[in-house]
Amino acid sequence: MIILQAQKVAREFSGDYIFNNLNLEIQTGDRAALVGPNGAGKSTLLKILAGINPPDEGQVITPKDMTLGYLAQDTGFTSDRTIYEEMLTVFAPLQKMEQQMRALEAQMGNDSHNQDLLKQFDQLQITFAEKNGYGYEAEIRSVLHGFQFPEAVLDKPINTLSGGEKSRLALAKLLLEKRDLLILDEPTNHLDIDTLTWLEGYLQGYPGALLVVSHDRYFLDHVAKEIYEIHSDRLDHYPGNYSKFLEEKEKRVALEWKAYEKQQGEIKKMTDFVDKNIVRASTTKMAQSRRKQLEKMDRIERPDAADKTIHFRFSEEKKSGNDVLKVQNAAIGYDPKQIMAQPVNLDVKRQRRHAIIGPNGVGKSTLLRSIIGQIPLLKGDVQLGTNVSIGYYDQEQRNLHREKTVLNEIWDEHPTMPEKDIRTILGSFLFSGDDVAKIVAQLSGGEKARLLLTKLALEHDNFLIMDEPTNHLDIDSKEVLLDALKNFDGTVLFVSHDRYFINSLATEITEITPEGSTLYLGNYDYYLEKKAEIDALAAEKAAAANPDKTATANLSQAQVDYKDSKSQQKAIRKLQREVADLEQQIDQISAESQAIQTQMAAPEVATSYSKMQDLQAQLDALAAKLAPLEDQWEEKSMALEAADPNA
Repeated sequence: MIILQAQKVAREFSGDYIFNNLNLEIQTGDRAALVGPNGAGKSTLLKILAGINPPDEGQVITPKDMTLGYLAQDTGFTSDRTIYEEMLTVFAPLQKMEQQMRALEAQMGNDSHNQDLLKQFDQLQITFAEKNGYGYEAEIRSVLHGFQFPEAVLDKPINTLSGGEKSRLALAKLLLEKRDLLILDEPTNHLDIDTLTWLEGYLQGYPGALLVVSHDRYFLDHVAKEIYEIHSDRLDHYPGNYSKFLEEKEKRVALEWKAYEKQQGEIKKMTDFVDKNIVRASTTKMAQSRRKQLEKMDRIERPDAADKTIHFRFSEEKKSGNDVLKVQNAAIGYDPKQIMAQPVNLDVKRQRRHAIIGPNGVGKSTLLRSIIGQIPLLKGDVQLGTNVSIGYYDQEQRNLHREKTVLNEIWDEHPTMPEKDIRTILGSFLFSGDDVAKIVAQLSGGEKARLLLTKLALEHDNFLIMDEPTNHLDIDSKEVLLDALKNFDGTVLFVSHDRYFINSLATEITEITPEGSTLYLGNYDYYLEKKAEIDALAAEKAAAANPDKTATANLSQAQVDYKDSKSQQKAIRKLQREVADLEQQIDQISAESQAIQTQMAAPEVATSYSKMQDLQAQLDALAAKLAPLEDQWEEKSMALEAADPNA
């Protein structure tokens, strides 16, 4: 059932279209994502779809009884209630129903033989149970715990929370409301890795439909089942998650270029014929006919060039020693009475890309600021190696000057550099024309991020320390940053919650918890695997030490899950190899068949019965080989899809 339909929707600004003639459809249970570069109008379109703003042209149609929830970027709310009291308001109808049940119970106590009262109570009790009346308080606590609001803080007034906490609470309340359609604009902002993982699992089982905007590729791969891409005044639809979208988009663009270039060749050929033959008496009639064909031809539009994105690289002016950084037995925090984490140890070697992960509030950014000397460690020691020069990316963007222009932000630090060279460099970070005259304070978060990267690239330091460098960047810009850091000859130490970015970049990971730090010598996938191993071993030890059967069953579940996960991964890899092998065989046979068909089309073959008969026999033999291979491929592909939904 269609629950939202956008028809020829447009939005104008100062006489120009931000987007035009967009069509979109959401059905019951859909998991859709809207992607596109910054500035393409994603948030604007979401507000139109959510009914916040009307479209300038077109219409958005929804059923009358459809309920919709909308989460804006960095949203929050003010309330005089506590966290738990605010969440209880979602279930006010259930609370009212519960009061009615209590009132009926009291009446039945005075009139126990009243059949009307009994019937009314039974019906109310059934409805109450169906709507989770006996479990909604547990559901509230479960969702709040998933968003890092433990039992101890549930009585905390909402007006005392930080902006990030209010945003998380707004999303928690929206999930509890269970709307038919959730429209979420960057819901992963302010979430640490544990919360992101929990949210993905919750949304996968969410009963309603989802339309989400996110720059978190890992999140999109795990949540989205279809992608709408908005770009260059178009809205293209692709089935599958984000990784599948990238594959299909590449194929679509290749086909569009092939069709365009083929038609352009035909147009040129016909145009040349007309030009050469229009004045000849013997051929003018044919030339006029070709010219009419050209005039009536439906022209294929030239495919869009790739959307503009930043392009740059990092380089080091001088090399550091092999030992870049050592942090020993550090205590992180601002107050000795409120230590965030200890003991924390780091040993960073040259050319390593070292990620720091951990929950919000554990002191990851504080540690980076202690390393660069902005704040002292509460305990412990920081040692930098020989010839180490630090370039620092601050997620709070404090090292930008609000009153300066974009041009002067760079030029004042590089006064001997010619203005045209600075403009060229800024252009590679998408600051062109009048953009360089903008005041820093007026820039968006994404523009400030690009300006910080410009400054960092010009410093040529050999040790980059980066605090949440992917914040505010769109997916394409993240990919460019990722490539620049991968190709950097120096050393990188970074904090991030972007799991795809960590997985693609990190050569080692340090996880920080209040109890200290743990080193994992690999990327994010390796980290998850080792964590599963550690949990399984801990479960084995706990089970051996505890003879209680219930405890043993619970504790050994981690071990079972780990073994099951390993077996499943092995089975998936086997299926992937079998599918790839079958595809290779099918492609080979198809190529041979195509070659034979080409031969059969040749004039000298087409007129020879014996040659045609021989080639047809070869073609039939190949078809006989192809049919069972295609059956096997379909069987294995379906098995792979069932085993791995992201395949």
